[in-house]
Amino acid sequence: MRPFRPALLCLGLLAATVARADFPADAPIEKAVDHFIDAALKDAGVTPAPRADDANLIRRLTLDLVGRVPTVAETKAFVESTDPAKVEKLVDRLLASSGYVRHQANEFNALLMAGSRGGVRDYLREAFAENRPWDQMFRELMLPDESDPKRKQAAEFLRSRVNDLDKVTADVSAIFFGVDISCARCHDHPRVEDWKQDHFFGMKAFLARTFDNGGSLAEREYGQVKFKTVKGQDKVAGFLFLTNAAFDGGVVADPPADVMKKEKERFEALKRDKKPAPPAANSARAKLVEVALQPEQRGFFARSIVNRLWARFYGAGLVQPLDQMHSANLPTHPDLLDWLADDLVAHKYDLKRLTRGLVLSQTYARASRWDQEETASVRRLFARGSVRPLTPTQLAASLKIATTDLGGDLKPADLEKKIETLEAGAAGFASLIEQPGEDFQIGVGEALLFSNGDRVEKEFLVDAADRLVGRLKAIDDPKAVVEAAVWAVLSRGPTEAETTLMAAYLAKRPERKADACRQLVWALLTGAEFRFNY
Repeated sequence: MRPFRPALLCLGLLAATVARADFPADAPIEKAVDHFIDAALKDAGVTPAPRADDANLIRRLTLDLVGRVPTVAETKAFVESTDPAKVEKLVDRLLASSGYVRHQANEFNALLMAGSRGGVRDYLREAFAENRPWDQMFRELMLPDESDPKRKQAAEFLRSRVNDLDKVTADVSAIFFGVDISCARCHDHPRVEDWKQDHFFGMKAFLARTFDNGGSLAEREYGQVKFKTVKGQDKVAGFLFLTNAAFDGGVVADPPADVMKKEKERFEALKRDKKPAPPAANSARAKLVEVALQPEQRGFFARSIVNRLWARFYGAGLVQPLDQMHSANLPTHPDLLDWLADDLVAHKYDLKRLTRGLVLSQTYARASRWDQEETASVRRLFARGSVRPLTPTQLAASLKIATTDLGGDLKPADLEKKIETLEAGAAGFASLIEQPGEDFQIGVGEALLFSNGDRVEKEFLVDAADRLVGRLKAIDDPKAVVEAAVWAVLSRGPTEAETTLMAAYLAKRPERKADACRQLVWALLTGAEFRFNY
């Protein structure tokens, strides 16, 4: 049963659907991923990369699920384990940790607040700690209850944008529905037949009655959205969702002047008393939430979040760019995206469950090294693991973890507290790093920070007993120093060539042991292997 098919047929997104669509709806997510990906690889005659080794896999999983590199003790325990279920146990341990909540909050805060001031990180931490369903979070972000101290911060998503209603319209459409309709504001989209001016202003009609009432969100019961068509005609927009479904209530005439005056006085009184406005009796935003989650309309909503999580773990979306879901930009694997979206809805928008399935697949576990010819089609087939730049919070936290001597005898709860403290201490450094986008390249600012700035030395290369440089300095054998340094920074053992080269460097500087160890750690931290998740 595929409840979204009728709605999506009008989008033309099922043109590439094949007979494999009959894969069981109740199968585990990871099995579905491998089924559809492997079938496409077979059809294309492409042999995928082998499985990543255990050290590579625990580093990838730890970065993806809790936003940091693993400790040496964690890595070695995983590599040495012979438990056939060790990957599942690792994933479940990471998903159950407070680190998962913090990392999800960081990732979704970056998604929701991109290009805007403020943040909703505290709200997100509360939500992910409860494993709140994505549709509920959408509802709370769009219809925030500012009288609830635990959830009032959710209002920042809209409040940070509400003075620019075109931006609100574009961001809500792109973030929650995977559709960039900004090009349809002044004219019908020049390259995509799906998006007309009616869509942009029809979506804007749901949002245009919202305003900032002295630091609190408020919504009027009336307010028309007018625009000039490409033919120069004046038009009033009604409620129109992205599926072309139109709804009553968008075209509402302004009430009599005395009614408008009383409403203005009511909002002024609320502003003066610093009280949040109660929800509008006929809220247009509430109508948008209702419409977007209707069974026949929710394909955009479910597919968009599936596509975004897929891109986070696999390096690119099944639809790429992520905000270009339309009939001229088909998914690489239409059946897989359909299946995952259906499954997400069937399991009440449980993002943790979806995440677990995505990272337990054999597709996710493939090595990123590719010895064959690299082509665009190979990348779109997900034949190898992806190479992804670390986000600012991932990089800063990983620098702290790698250069702090955490030992191997801390109890799990104590280790988690220590890591949380280190992550909090890394926040300032994270603010200096650029959030990666598509076609990421290291910026000049970051290059200078690591090569010429003294902050890296002061924060990560300190010669102290509880820091990596101090511990390395106390080791007599140069080869043992190299072994310890590479395990700590790169989450793997050194190769023979690395040991020979780095041990020779250390052996030539016995009188400057601390400086030599500092240079060694710096070289490992600033290399591409540490900078990327691979």
